[in-house]
Amino acid sequence: MCPADRDDHSEKNVNPAVRAGATAADFSRVLVVGKSSINRVVVSKIVEKSGLKPISESPETAEKALAGRLPGAVILDGGADNKDCDRLMSAIDALRRASGKPLPAVILLSTSNGTPESLGLSSMVDAVVAKPITPDRLQPVVERLVGRG
Repeated sequence: MCPADRDDHSEKNVNPAVRAGATAADFSRVLVVGKSSINRVVVSKIVEKSGLKPISESPETAEKALAGRLPGAVILDGGADNKDCDRLMSAIDALRRASGKPLPAVILLSTSNGTPESLGLSSMVDAVVAKPITPDRLQPVVERLVGRG
């Protein structure tokens, strides 16, 4: 028997964020994250109208979903104070650093209108869509950001 290869660099020994970031993003998938299951269903239906596959998760389970197949975009429902999904930002940042690209694209659903900069949001946010969410507001933004890949 040969000893275990201590220099085993196979995928099983790689951090999930690095593993997902090292693979190509699946632009047919969009991760929809929010505390409200109703809002996630509404957003998922809009994503489906663009011909994309939504993956609906709560903020507590979304990081695990990110560790799997890398979506082309993440839609975050910020809640009343735009902070409901803040805990996910470090995982998204790690994915972007690992891939060397601004992927996945991040869309924040906000109660405020403006740009990420004018609202004092993380530089990880690529676009802000003001609530109430309608297909006319969200669909073009999703298509523009997912189409950039």
